[in-house]
Amino acid sequence: NRFPQHGHYVPQKFADNRIISSKYTVWNFVPKNLFEQFRRVANFYFLIIFLVQLMIDTPTSPITSGLPLFFVITVTAIKQGYEDWLRHKADNEVNGAPVYVVRSGGLVKTRSKNIRVGDIVRVAKDETFPVDLVLLSSDRVDGSCHVTTASLDGETNLKTHVAVPETAVLQSVANLDKLVAVIECQQPEADLYRTADVYMLRLFLFRPLGPESLLLRGARLKNTKEIFGVAVYTGMETKMALNYKSKSQKRSAVEKYVYFLIPLLFGKRVFISDFLAFLVLYNFIIPISLYVTVEMQKFLGSFFIGWDLDLYHEETNQRAQVNTSDLNEELGQVEYVFTDKTGTLTENEMQFRECSINGIKYQEVNGKLTPEGFPEDSPDGNRHELFLKAVCLCHTVQINADQTDGADGPWHANGITAPLEYYASSPDEKALVEAASRVGVVFTGISGDSMEVKSLGKPERYKLLHVLEFDPNRRRMSVIVEREKLLFTKGAESSILPRSKSGEIDKTRIHVDEFALKGLRTLCVAYRRFTPEEYQEIGKRLHEARTALQQREERLADVFNFIERDLELLGATGVEDKLQEKVQETIEALRLAGIKVWVLTGDKHETAVSVSLSCGHFHRTMNILELVQHKSDSTLVAFLKKYLLVTGTKSIFLSLNRIKEDHVIQHGLVVDGTSLSLALREHEKLFMEVCKNCSAVLCCRMAPLQKAKVVRLLKTSPEKPITLAIGDGANDVSMIQEAHVGIGIMGKEGRQAVRNSDYAIARFKFLSKLLFVHGHFYYIRIATLVQYFFYKNVCFITPQFLYQFFCLFSQQTLYDSVYLTLYNICFTSLPVLIYSLFEQHVHPHVLQSKPVLYRDISKNAHLGFKPFLYWTILGFFHAFVFFYGSYLLMGEDTSLLGNGQMFGNWTFGTLVFTVMVITVTMKMALETHFWTWINHFVTWGSIVFYFIFSLSMKLPFLHTQDMYFVFVQLLSSGSAWFAIILIVVACLFIDVVKKVLYRHLQPTSTEKAQVMLCFCIQLDQ
Repeated sequence: NRFPQHGHYVPQKFADNRIISSKYTVWNFVPKNLFEQFRRVANFYFLIIFLVQLMIDTPTSPITSGLPLFFVITVTAIKQGYEDWLRHKADNEVNGAPVYVVRSGGLVKTRSKNIRVGDIVRVAKDETFPVDLVLLSSDRVDGSCHVTTASLDGETNLKTHVAVPETAVLQSVANLDKLVAVIECQQPEADLYRTADVYMLRLFLFRPLGPESLLLRGARLKNTKEIFGVAVYTGMETKMALNYKSKSQKRSAVEKYVYFLIPLLFGKRVFISDFLAFLVLYNFIIPISLYVTVEMQKFLGSFFIGWDLDLYHEETNQRAQVNTSDLNEELGQVEYVFTDKTGTLTENEMQFRECSINGIKYQEVNGKLTPEGFPEDSPDGNRHELFLKAVCLCHTVQINADQTDGADGPWHANGITAPLEYYASSPDEKALVEAASRVGVVFTGISGDSMEVKSLGKPERYKLLHVLEFDPNRRRMSVIVEREKLLFTKGAESSILPRSKSGEIDKTRIHVDEFALKGLRTLCVAYRRFTPEEYQEIGKRLHEARTALQQREERLADVFNFIERDLELLGATGVEDKLQEKVQETIEALRLAGIKVWVLTGDKHETAVSVSLSCGHFHRTMNILELVQHKSDSTLVAFLKKYLLVTGTKSIFLSLNRIKEDHVIQHGLVVDGTSLSLALREHEKLFMEVCKNCSAVLCCRMAPLQKAKVVRLLKTSPEKPITLAIGDGANDVSMIQEAHVGIGIMGKEGRQAVRNSDYAIARFKFLSKLLFVHGHFYYIRIATLVQYFFYKNVCFITPQFLYQFFCLFSQQTLYDSVYLTLYNICFTSLPVLIYSLFEQHVHPHVLQSKPVLYRDISKNAHLGFKPFLYWTILGFFHAFVFFYGSYLLMGEDTSLLGNGQMFGNWTFGTLVFTVMVITVTMKMALETHFWTWINHFVTWGSIVFYFIFSLSMKLPFLHTQDMYFVFVQLLSSGSAWFAIILIVVACLFIDVVKKVLYRHLQPTSTEKAQVMLCFCIQLDQ
C-alpha cells in the first residue's frame, strides 16, 4: 500500500446533522413507489393482463382492467405519500430546532441541521443534545454536568459527565473561540454501553477522553445551567441514529396469504387454457376490485381507532392515532408482545411507601412516620434518627443548582416552605432522600468535601471521606463520613443481612418479605463505627487498591468486602415504582389470550426484576432462571447446564422436556445484554427453546439494536409468530420498526417512538382494547372479505367456463360486457365493504372481558386452508346450481312467454347473472351479525339497483343493442321468477343447515359467547 502523496490527501467527509426517518423524496417518489407497488404479485399480474388486452383482440375491453389498476395504484400512492409526508414534517421539526454555536467570537443562532463536525455547541438546562458532543466546559468550575438518558436507554437516573481540566476553564465564548485542538476518534458505533476511546490533541498535549466526556444526542441536560461541547458525530452517525432501524414496508399476514393464492389460481387458469384470450376472459376470478375494497376497508376502518373514546386519555387530552392502516388485521394475530419498562409499564415516578426501623414497621402518613402498634413515634428515637441520617447521607444525590440550602423543617413536612429539588443517579435514592426531608431530616447539599444535613432544623455537617460505589456484584453502596468515623451502607437484603452481626435481623427479614409481596422495591440500611486504628487500616487498603496498576477491580472488590462487614442493621425501606393504571390486569389479560409478554429494558437487573414482579409479569411462585453477567462461553454453558439440570453426557435438550412437562411450576427467564450477545453467538437454538418454553422473559441492560435483534430472532424462528413491540422512547424505535406491529406510547420521553410507530396510544392499558376488540373485529372482517370475494368470483366465472362446453370454446361470453365490468364494481361491492367496516359478531364488552376469545382467531384460524377450501367449494356448488338450474329450465324449451316467443343466449346469461347477484348478496346477509340501517340500505339497495340498472338497459341511447329489452322480457315470465326464487333458496339452504349443525354440535368459544350474550339480553328484558 502506498501512502497518499503531499497534496493528494482527501479529508474524510462527515455527515451533516439531518435526521432522516422518511422513505421518499420529491424526486424518487414516483419511480420508487411504482417499483414497490409492482413488486406486489397482484399489481404485476393485473398489469400483464392489461398489456395483453392492449396487444391482442380479447372478449373484453382493456378499460375493464386498466381503469381499476390505475385507481388502485393512485389511491395507494396517495396514502403512502401522505404517511411519508407526516414523517418529513416530523423530521423537519427536529432538524429545524434552534441551536447556538460558537462562530467568529460570538454565539450564533442556527438550525440543528446546520451543525457540522468540529462546531462548538452551547446547550442550556433541560435542552436535549442535538449531536454527539465531547464536553469542553460547563458553568461549574470542575467542568461537570448532569444528564438523563431516558430517551436512549430508558434510565431516568442522573449521570455525571466531566470535562478535562485543560478545557474546563474555558467558560467564555471568547476563550472557546480561540481554542485550537484536534480530536481523534474511532468510526461511529451503535453500542450505547461500549464507548470507544477518543483522544484529544491540544498544543502538543495528549489528553485521553473516555465515556464520561461524551454527551450523546437525545440525552437531556439537567441541574446545569449550560455546557459547551464540540460536535464529533452528527446526523445519521450519532449513536441514537445508528440505533434506528431503516423504515421498511410492513405487510400483514392476510395480505401475504392473498399473494400466495394468486399464483395458485393463476396456474389453474393457464392449465384451463393456453390462449391469452381465455386468460383475459377468466381474470375476473381475481378481481382488482378486491384490492380497491381492501385498501378502502383498511383506510376507513382505521378511523374507528381514533374515534374510540375508550382509547382516549382525558388527563393528557390524547387520542389513539393510526400511522399505518395496512396492519389493522395484524392486531388480531399477535402471539408475542415486546414491551419497554420505563414509561411504558411505569409512570417514571418513585414513591416512598413503608420502612422498617429497629424491627418496627412504619408508614408515611401526612408527613409523619407512623409505626404499627404504637400511637406515635418509635420508642427508640436515637435509632430512628440514625436511620434517617443514613438515608440522607448514603447516596449520590444532587440538588438543583438554582436552589439555595435554606430549607428549615421540623420532624414532618408541615414546616418546610420550599422543598428542595433533588436529582439522583438512582430513582430509589431520590425517593428516599425526599421522604427523609418530609419527615424532618433534610439533605441540603454538598459544600466542598462535606455533606450538609438539617435534622429537626439543626444544621449538621459531615465530611465525606470515601464513597464505595454501587456495583451489580456487591449490590450495595456505602459512604464513610468523618463524624465518629461512621460507615453507612445500603443495598439489597441478600447483600446486607448476611453481613449484619447485630440489630433486628429476623424481624427486618420478615418485613422485607412483606414489602416485596406488595411489589415494593426493597433496600436494607446498616452502619458500622470504626476505631481510629480500623479506619487507618481501611484508608491504607483503599489507597493501595485504587492506585494499583493491575487487577484494580478485583483488589477494590476485596477491600470493599473487608470494609462492609460486621454491620449493625438499622432497618429497611420499601419504595414503589408507580405502575401505570391497570398494567397488571392488562398483562394478565394478554396471558389469558395466549400472548407471551417479553419485557426489554435498558434498566438495571435489580430494578427490572422488581418491576416485573410488581406488574405481574413475573409471579412470586415462578421459578426464575437468571442469565446475567456472563462474559465467556464457558460460564454461559455452565450456567445453562446448572439451571436446565443437565449433567455428564446427557443432551441439553433433556432439560427442555422437563420444562415442557412441568405444568405446576411456571418458569421466568432474566437475561442481560452481555449474556444475550454470547447466547445468540453460539447457543441460539438452545436459548430460543428455553425462551419459548418460559412463561415470561425479561431482558435488561439492552441496547436499542439488541432489542430489535431479539424481536427479529422471534420473527424468523420456524413458527413465524406475529410480534408486537410497544415503547415510548427513542431507544424503542428499532424494536418498534422491527416487529410486525409497532406501537408507540405518548409518554414523557419525546415523540420519536410515536412518530416511528404504526399505532400510538396514551397508556399501556389501552393495548387490551386495541388487540382484543379492534384487532379481533379487523381480522374477522378482513378474513371474511377476502374469502367472500374469492367465493363470489368463483360463482361469477365458473358459469362462464361451463358455458364454453356449449359454444365450442369460441370465447363467447355468457354475460354482457357491462355486467362483466360492473359485477365487482357496483352490484356486489358495497355490502361486503359495509360489512368489513361495521361487523361486530360479538359485543365489544364481551371480547374485552373474555380475553380467551382471542385464541379463536389466533394463527390465522379464519383464513387458513380449510376455511378457504370451504368458501371455494361453496362457490363452485352455487355456480353449478346457477348454471344447470337455469339450463334445466330453458334447455329443452326456451319459449317461457305466453306468446311462445323464444329466449336467446343473452336471456339465459342474464337469468344466470340475476340469480347470482341475488344469491351472493343474500350470502353476505347471512354472514352479518350486526345490522345497522347502513347494512340494510346497501344489502337490499344493491339488489334493487341491479334491477333498476338492468331495466334501464332497454333505453336506446345506451347503445347496448345485444341487451335491448332482454331484462324486461325475462321478468315478464312467471317461470323465470319461479326459477330465480327456487335456485336462490336451493343455494342458501345447504349453507344455513351447515351453520345450524356446526353451531349446535361443534360451537366455538366465540359462538358460545354469542349465545350467552343473547341469553343475558333476554333475562334483562
